[in-house]
Formats: sequence, C-alpha cells, structure tokens
Amino acid sequence: MFKQREAIIRLLKDNDPETVNLTKKQLVQGGAEAVSDLRDLLSTDDQRVTLHVREILKEIEVQHAKVAMEEICKKVTDLGELEQACWCLAQIFQPGVEIESYQKTIDSWSRELRDRLALCDSDISRAVAMAHFFGKDLRLRGNENDYYNACNSLLPCVMDSGLGIPISLSLLYMIVARRASAVVDGVNLPGHFVVRHGAILLDPFHGGRILTTSDCVQILSHQKRTLQQEHLQKAHPKLILIRMLANLLYIFQNEQNGPSHKMISQWIHLLNPT
Repeated sequence: MFKQREAIIRLLKDNDPETVNLTKKQLVQGGAEAVSDLRDLLSTDDQRVTLHVREILKEIEVQHAKVAMEEICKKVTDLGELEQACWCLAQIFQPGVEIESYQKTIDSWSRELRDRLALCDSDISRAVAMAHFFGKDLRLRGNENDYYNACNSLLPCVMDSGLGIPISLSLLYMIVARRASAVVDGVNLPGHFVVRHGAILLDPFHGGRILTTSDCVQILSHQKRTLQQEHLQKAHPKLILIRMLANLLYIFQNEQNGPSHKMISQWIHLLNPT
C-alpha cells in the first residue's frame, strides 16, 4: 500500500486536469513495482480514481510489453519466445487485454487436442485430426473480407473471432500443438504461410485443409513463381516474427499511424540489423 495513499487519491480526484495528468505520469514511472499498490487503489469508492488507476495500470503494462518485445527481438530463437512476442503485441495494441484468460483457453484447447491425437497412429491421421479440431470445431479460418485489419495479427482477436491471416492462424496451430506435445512447424511458403506436421502440410487460412505438392505449385503459380524445395522448409522463429511485424507495418503504414509504424520498424531492425 502506498504510504501517501490518501494524498494520491486526493490528487487523482483533483479538478485540475494538469494535476491529475502529472500524478498519473509519476505513478506510471513506478513501473511494475507499483502495480500491487495501484491495484489496492481500485478498492476506493470513487469512480474517477478507479478509472485513472485502470488507465495507469494499462500504461504500465504497455510499457513493460514494449521493453519485453525489444528483448525478444534481440534474441528470438524458439517457439516459446515467439509466443511471448505474440502476447506482447496484444498488450501493446490492445491495452488492458486479459492475457491470462487467453492463455488458459489455449491450455484447454491443447488438452483437447492431446486427447484426440492420442487416438492417432500416423502423421496423416494426426494432421486430419488437427484440421478437424482447428478448422471445424474451433472454426479458425482466414478473414477474406477484411484481410488488412490489425486485429487479424493479434492472437486474442483471432481467438475471439476465429478469423485471421495465414501467419496468425498458423501460430495458433503451432502454439496449441506445442502444449499438446505435438510438433507443428511453420512453413514460409511465399505469399501464403502454412504449417507442417511431419511431411503433411496444412493450410490454416482455409480451415486446415491438407495441401499436396500440386496445391503448393498452384499457390505459387498465382505469383508467377516456381515451387522450390526451400519453400517447404521449416521457418525459423526470427523469420516468422519478421513476417508478422511486416504485416503490421504494412497496415499501420496505410493507416498513417506514425508512432506504431516507427516502433514496428525498430523491432524489425533489431531482428534484422543488416
């Protein structure tokens, strides 16, 4: 509890906006160490105070997520760090989002998937089970009507709506499968990110349909490109994160969102400084 708890409450209730804003800025500077004391202030009966405190908590969370994101961009090497980057992005672009509740949902999904995969005895049967679980039961699919929407790149939004873009949907397959003790790799097929279990390719954007080599050839033909073996290799987490951020960069560039565009550009530079 803050030693000057009552004084802080009085300042947050002040009728002078400048006094309130200065107080909020100072409390934000307290960072994560001040979170417990700030939550204590939520017990006050004054709605103005609780509103200000919630805004302060959101700002602290955003600042913490930005710092964490920078650190991840400097060293991302595995799916666990890539998943953490996804949650950081959600906290930054969806201030106040309850990350823990979405992580619990993923835990629930992974338990269900683990049970289903236990009944399978081959890569193809497991791939079919995954396609049915993600595409039919969870109804995860591509947002073809509003593709260039930032929400399609943020996992909580994708989980709520069931709609995303190839890379965000693929990440959900990978993250849930990892917790279910199954291996699902990202595949950086040019222009259309997909996933692979063993030798089987799945297309999360189209409900988890299983892809043949001919399907991949057709996908690349629309770009006037020829399928190469390198196109089907496992994508490194750093490459996946760069591609995720590039999608957001394009969206914010079109929306002329200066601060977000600059921040994402800096993250990409940390990932690929050359």
